[in-house]
Amino acid sequence: MSALHLVRENMHEVRVDGRQLLFHVPTTSLFEMDRIAGEVLGLFQEMDMVTAADIESRFDGLFAPEQITAALGELKDLQIIRDVGGTVPNSAEIKIGAYPISTMVLNVNTGCNLSCTYCYKEDLAPPDEGQRMEFRTAADAFELLLREAAGRDRVNLVFFGGEPLSNMGLIRDVTAYAGRRAAEEGKTVDLSLTTNATLLTDELIAWFDAHRFGLTVSMDGPRALHDLNRRTVGGKGTYDVVAKKVRGLLDRYRSRPVGARVTLTPGVTDVVSIHRHLRDEIGFFEVGFSPVTAGDMAAFNLDESELAEVFAGMKALGRDYLARALQGENNGFSNMHQLMTDLVEGTRKSLPCGAGLGMLAVDKGGGLNLCHRFTGSDLPTFGDVTAGIDKPRLGEFLDGMLDRSGRSCRTCRIRNICSGGCYHESYARYGDPAHPVHHYCDILRDWVDFGIEVYTRIMDGNPDFFDTHIEPRRALR
Repeated sequence: MSALHLVRENMHEVRVDGRQLLFHVPTTSLFEMDRIAGEVLGLFQEMDMVTAADIESRFDGLFAPEQITAALGELKDLQIIRDVGGTVPNSAEIKIGAYPISTMVLNVNTGCNLSCTYCYKEDLAPPDEGQRMEFRTAADAFELLLREAAGRDRVNLVFFGGEPLSNMGLIRDVTAYAGRRAAEEGKTVDLSLTTNATLLTDELIAWFDAHRFGLTVSMDGPRALHDLNRRTVGGKGTYDVVAKKVRGLLDRYRSRPVGARVTLTPGVTDVVSIHRHLRDEIGFFEVGFSPVTAGDMAAFNLDESELAEVFAGMKALGRDYLARALQGENNGFSNMHQLMTDLVEGTRKSLPCGAGLGMLAVDKGGGLNLCHRFTGSDLPTFGDVTAGIDKPRLGEFLDGMLDRSGRSCRTCRIRNICSGGCYHESYARYGDPAHPVHHYCDILRDWVDFGIEVYTRIMDGNPDFFDTHIEPRRALR
């Protein structure tokens, strides 16, 4: 046997109730180690290089030689240990050769009837100055989507703003057009929309329900918290009108579950109370939280202590998620549910999200942006809806994102779950979409460790939970 060494970046130990678990980083898989594997791994953690003599000296008389050989073989197959001097796979060798776009986001109006103090939209405008997308631009965007998704049975069309309900004429026209064209191409089109809910009416609710829209409402919790930032152009809080509209929506909407998206800023960090209000009192199916750490205005960015408070609250919600899961229930905490989905599926992301690969966002002029957050930004677009995707330039950008050499992400234990973090957050904070989100890397690693513990306890106590609550979600994709 040649000398072997530990590949630390490919493994992470997690202990749950005295059990020794191995998180296999390359595959996002979890293994429970028996005593032999644990002892063998312990030897490699103590020494930079392990020889046959080292193994014989440590384990002679404790375990049978064939048991040690089997344990070494398994660890070697997993690339947890490797021959000294052995080759190391280089993720930079991966090249983007295809662009399986399945989702197109239409920025239907830059105008918004609210003036939320923390809004990240770089092309946001007051209601009377909003730039509305023309039907021809939206139709060309959908035709581009159909061409790029020729091999797919289902495509996704997302309406965004500003406030998208302020351009309902376009949404109605595009929905009819997309439905007809998708049918002609033998495809199904899935429609979704994010709204502040202030412009909802009973007629609109019925129309969205009939067309099976996936709806998400931006709402930040109880009145005192919601009204801190989510105000009208005149500075008036919007909680009362939003709560009334949402209750009407939830009373009538039957086609799909409706979720809430919460933006966390200084003063809006009590995630447990926010979740309780939105889920249990208002009635949303799911509630997801998005901490602001890289906005243009520093006053709205969470500092280190506030982020710690947020994630402490998220862990409290995670413990409730676990308790409910053991009873066969889902508490609607979408951040934890997404992490459970990643662990169940063994998510292995080479890129942080589908921006530029599975999804593009269209601005008012038809330019193709990485995602909806980049419309109106200084980052150059990647083609347009008439000329098509500028694939050489987009490929150069994505290949650069894949190359982790010289970056801390290359050896991070959550690299295949986080994969560097949000492009726009890095762009807003550091001026570079490729810059890792170092300001909360440690918190994210701790969050994933917590998720592994929750996952393990659910697997032990009620594994059917995943079949009941994860599988149906996957089937909707």
